[in-house]
Amino acid sequence: MAVDVKPPHLAPADQQRLDSLLAHLHDARRRFVGYPCYADFDYRALAPFLDHVINNVGDPFGGSYIPLNTHEFEREVLADFAGFTRAPAGEWWGYVTNGGTEGNMYGLYLARELHPAGICYFSEDTHYSVAKVLRLQHTRNIMLKSQPDGQMDYDDLHETLRIHRDVPPIIFANIGTTMKGACDNLATIRAILDDLAITRFYIHADAALSGMILPFVEDPPPWDFADGADSISISGHKLLGSPLPCGVVLARRSNVDRIARAIEYVGALDTTIAGSRSGFSPLLLWYRLRTLGRDGCREIVRRSLELAGGEVAPEEIQAYKNLGGYNNDWLLTQRLCADRGVEVPFPEVVARFHALFFGADGEGLIAREAWLPRPGWLAG
Repeated sequence: MAVDVKPPHLAPADQQRLDSLLAHLHDARRRFVGYPCYADFDYRALAPFLDHVINNVGDPFGGSYIPLNTHEFEREVLADFAGFTRAPAGEWWGYVTNGGTEGNMYGLYLARELHPAGICYFSEDTHYSVAKVLRLQHTRNIMLKSQPDGQMDYDDLHETLRIHRDVPPIIFANIGTTMKGACDNLATIRAILDDLAITRFYIHADAALSGMILPFVEDPPPWDFADGADSISISGHKLLGSPLPCGVVLARRSNVDRIARAIEYVGALDTTIAGSRSGFSPLLLWYRLRTLGRDGCREIVRRSLELAGGEVAPEEIQAYKNLGGYNNDWLLTQRLCADRGVEVPFPEVVARFHALFFGADGEGLIAREAWLPRPGWLAG
């Protein structure tokens, strides 16, 4: 129902605050590194949709009494992600979430509903929010050791599962850990389950970061539905880029059908975590996927890996030092960043060096420095 209201009016002081915030965001965006959000996007074509109340309440495949929705576009987004994750044709389900954490919560919720007495196994490199979700859901859980590269310790998984063989395991697999980008190998996990003759289990894949990387690289590690995942969570604002946090969760339809409940009030199936859901986020993802295409997504991944994954060779460092003027490591680092398309202010380079060297409490690289004078040298 539309009601005539006075045009919005903001006090000058409040408008000034907004203007200052916008200027700050413009400035900070140029130097925002260290958090996986792709910021090279333009969604101005979708601005007219902000004039409407859009609510994707309910199951995107089940209809709703609320006509102001974007379910049709949401289903197309989900179909694209189903293709990226090699979901079984006609046997998958999903919805657009508020981000990776909600997707993980859904996967763990579905797993616990299927295996109420199950134990969740996750490595110490798992995102901090997972332990919180498990507490909220009162799911029994065991943290496993991690390998140095960030993958779960598969020997620890095997031994722990052997001890608890009578309880269905819920395996929380990381597909791109927060700090190391490590991917737990689903083929190895499935082999361990087979070796222990465990037939009742659930595997959720947290692909918040790498779920939009692995479909576009050659020879990715086993990580998706074809490799044994029962549900997968992927962020939309990381590699695709979005002004709003968003994501996608996908699951096997046969599992979702077992927990679905009809809600007469909204005329929809209750299959999602949230009731009311953003109808704008699916539009963002749909627009981004349609304007980029699969080749555009692959190009983003290629450029990102080229920028972030390329190591600086000693020969490149020496070549600059031979030119003269680059014996200062701070200046040289700033130049190497600029060569890779990243402009970093000099004070930030210095601050980063100090943080690495001294650490928060003297535990940085300085702790590895050898004390050259031997005992007695300074005596007397």
